[in-house]
Amino acid sequence: MPTRHADVAAVSAWIGDATMAPSMHNAQPWRFRYSPAVNVLDVRMDPTRSMPRTDPADRGMHISCGAALFNLRVAAAHAGWSARVRLLPDPADYGLAATAVFTEHDGPDTLSTLYPAIVRRHSSREPFTDESVPEALLDGLRGAARSEGASMSVLSDWQVDAVLDVVEEAEQNESLSPDVRDEIARWTGAGADDSAGIPGYAFGPHRHDGRAPVRDFAVGRPDPGRASAVFERYPCLAVLGTSADRPQDWLLAGQALERVLLQATLDGLSTSLNSQAVENTELRWLLRDPGAPATSAFPQMLLRLGYGPLVPPTPRRAVSDVLDIERQAAS
Repeated sequence: MPTRHADVAAVSAWIGDATMAPSMHNAQPWRFRYSPAVNVLDVRMDPTRSMPRTDPADRGMHISCGAALFNLRVAAAHAGWSARVRLLPDPADYGLAATAVFTEHDGPDTLSTLYPAIVRRHSSREPFTDESVPEALLDGLRGAARSEGASMSVLSDWQVDAVLDVVEEAEQNESLSPDVRDEIARWTGAGADDSAGIPGYAFGPHRHDGRAPVRDFAVGRPDPGRASAVFERYPCLAVLGTSADRPQDWLLAGQALERVLLQATLDGLSTSLNSQAVENTELRWLLRDPGAPATSAFPQMLLRLGYGPLVPPTPRRAVSDVLDIERQAAS
């Protein structure tokens, strides 16, 4: 019996879920192309949404595409399909991040349990409470990262102090770089539109006290009427890392990151990401923990975990804007 291929309607729905993934400044730097005749989906990086000043090596773009790829896997599993993924399948095609071939599966897939979290997960720049995250939940998130070939290290109090120093230096560097500020402005505030970027309502309040490392996208720009708030004094921070630092590892990091975020959402946690400290190469290495396992030797993302209010979603591009369907030639 011939293998059944995923139909276009199903794949389109899965792409809609894929686009709910987080990305640097919500630029959504991905495109997809599905070939129904051969049942192959290409996941591509979109160079028009690159950030040469803050992401010159496209590390963040790879992580974003990896996160979208993980959502795709979860959505397919929820519909009763498995996605057989190859990362960077063609060395001669730089923009091709991955390919996925879909097959139906008979039994349950553990990935499908994460599906409800896709639409509920939002990056929060609001204050969290000072309630501690239970160790059992943190252990589960560490396991989520490991299952995707990465590692998550929860920072101790003294490590939090050191990392906050790194973040502060990154903020100062950013404030002194007009080129970086211009690039950020392209995607945030007035630079955002109804399909991408971070609109002003998602900036969260200005921090006037507390120690949570929440990026202020309004830095250097007037923001009248924006509220201020006290953020948590003892933030729960974690570093997601990989054992190597190649494009393939960045794609793995993206998948691990999204698995952690979806599991955290199911666990009732609020989450936010801070890429400032990993955008600068020199500062990035200061996040390395000498006592952490080899799987986290290369820091890829700083996470903030805790309990906070519900926040609204940021815009997403329409599926028709990111998905191309390869049409069969008439015989």
